[in-house]
Amino acid sequence: MPNPLANKRIILGVTGSIAAYKAAEIASHLTQTGAFVDVILTESATKFITPLTFQSVTGRKAYVEADLWGGEGHVTHVGLGRAAELLVIAPASANTISRLAHGFGDNLLTLTALASHCPLLLAPAMDAGMFEHPATQASVKLLKDRGAVFIGPAEGHLASGLVGPGRMVSPAEVIAAARWALSRKGPLAGKKVVVTAGGTQEPIDPVRLVTNRSSGKQGYAVAWAAQDAGADVTLITTVNLPAPCFAKIIAVQTADQMHREVKKATADADLLVMAAAVADFRPARAATDKIKKEKGLPEIEMEPTIDILQSIGEEREKHGWPKRVVGFAAESRDLLDNAAAKLQRKRLDMIVANDISRPDAGFEVDTNRVTFLFPDGTAIPLPKISKEEVAEAVIDRTLVWFKNS
Repeated sequence: MPNPLANKRIILGVTGSIAAYKAAEIASHLTQTGAFVDVILTESATKFITPLTFQSVTGRKAYVEADLWGGEGHVTHVGLGRAAELLVIAPASANTISRLAHGFGDNLLTLTALASHCPLLLAPAMDAGMFEHPATQASVKLLKDRGAVFIGPAEGHLASGLVGPGRMVSPAEVIAAARWALSRKGPLAGKKVVVTAGGTQEPIDPVRLVTNRSSGKQGYAVAWAAQDAGADVTLITTVNLPAPCFAKIIAVQTADQMHREVKKATADADLLVMAAAVADFRPARAATDKIKKEKGLPEIEMEPTIDILQSIGEEREKHGWPKRVVGFAAESRDLLDNAAAKLQRKRLDMIVANDISRPDAGFEVDTNRVTFLFPDGTAIPLPKISKEEVAEAVIDRTLVWFKNS
């Protein structure tokens, strides 16, 4: 699936706020992803940042209040609004939120909003107490009831020197929310996808643990690709990386914890992609205190961890959920034989055989060399590609399963 921002017409509304400088980064990144970004600045926004800044990063005209008048300006808002596929207002001031909620069309931005028929995404930015004021909250509720999506505000230090809710979220969070908003009608819309990521960690004592080299990058990439296809994503992870906006994130550490959360999350899931690297063994008994070197070489008895895929496969045979399961097999030798055996043993719909014998694939790098294997013996090798491209290929293969469901 291509990035849902590519080739989309997006209006970025910028209102009067000290956070207006963040909008330039948003406009730049959206443009770099292939979106066509038309920026509209309110009169007060131009006190904080110039139209030239946005024209420089988007390569397109930035609109100001004067563009509402003269020439064909009286229909500028109609043309912009009707062509837009997403309207993002970041930062969104208390004044603009109130005007949008009550249908005021007294400047180019609010008129364009009234003329648009696309999703509306707002990133509020205002000083302490303003967002929590009953009038602002009433306006927020009105807009949410009409389908508008709010991201933030965050808590932190504000321009007044006070601390509280009112900071605009980061540009990266706004861009992630825009990506989410434009993916809602994708081919996996309405499907629940559960993804696992990272390497599990089994404690030896309060300081040491048994783990592996998994970075979690591949699992997170799959979560992003699933959301880009329109899915509702639950990500069960042992690591903390930038995650898809509005995905349900569940943090775990051990194999037992991951198994418990996967079992709950997949009880009504359409797809499980088990990209996590789960430890095969753990200490039979974790020490309650740090093991001291002075006491000599410790004897650590190991025992197998639970086989999560095997357990989920048994649940699936009983209850029919999750509908489809994709596994990963990281192997340093006999890649296809070992992966094919795992595919059959655990009754998977597909397995991604991951060659970790090369330095440019597998753990702690941004690329992978994989082969897709299927129960009928079909094997689809892929060249060395980025983990994002691997993730897109995984999700593309699953679309066939859900095409007519």
